[in-house]
Amino acid sequence: MHSAMAVEDAAFTAQPKGHAAHQMPLTFLQAGEQARVIKVRGNDEIHHHLENLGFVAGAPVRVVNKLSGNLIVEVKGAQVALDRSAASKIIAG
Repeated sequence: MHSAMAVEDAAFTAQPKGHAAHQMPLTFLQAGEQARVIKVRGNDEIHHHLENLGFVAGAPVRVVNKLSGNLIVEVKGAQVALDRSAASKIIAG
């Protein structure tokens, strides 16, 4: 089981060009950049809401568009609009 986790960790650190390389809030990504959800922060209400939208650890995300800090993000095949506050709770890498 430990070797599977090591392989998974290596996948997060060896990102292809155009992908986020470090853990950061989703708001730091630019349009067209891709990453994976590392964790979701915030109180229980916002945490559960974002999980229900598909923002769970390991889920691939891509920023489709960014306007004034608000984002349109593709997660699990769906496009979701997030305000800056909600997007800042999602840590990606």
